Amino acid sequence: MGINSTDTAYNFGQMGSAYTAASNPAITPPTNKVFIAITMVTACTFDSSTGLIADNNIANGLEYIGTAAAAHDAALSPDLGESGVGGLDVNSVPFPAGLTIYGRWTEIDVATGSCVAYIGD
Repeated sequence: MGINSTDTAYNFGQMGSAYTAASNPAITPPTNKVFIAITMVTACTFDSSTGLIADNNIANGLEYIGTAAAAHDAALSPDLGESGVGGLDVNSVPFPAGLTIYGRWTEIDVATGSCVAYIGD
């Protein structure tokens, strides 16, 4: 039995999607939206600096993996104490075809491979 809720649908990518591949420019979501999931069509790596730009809210303890900075690593916000410790960036991490990752990203730039990015609030 499912829930027929617009709010639920929007949180699961029902606001559209975009396909991108290596050699294409970086993609960004529409204004006031983010990418909430990324499915690898072929094995992917992301650009080292702008591959995955996370929409972090460190003050609220909300951090997502990215290529430019580590999520949940106290070095990002040592004064908050709630960030967690040990998170790493995903710079040069190979993601296999068929894998879906979830988070909040404002930019995606594929270095190798291809993926579909889903848009949400």
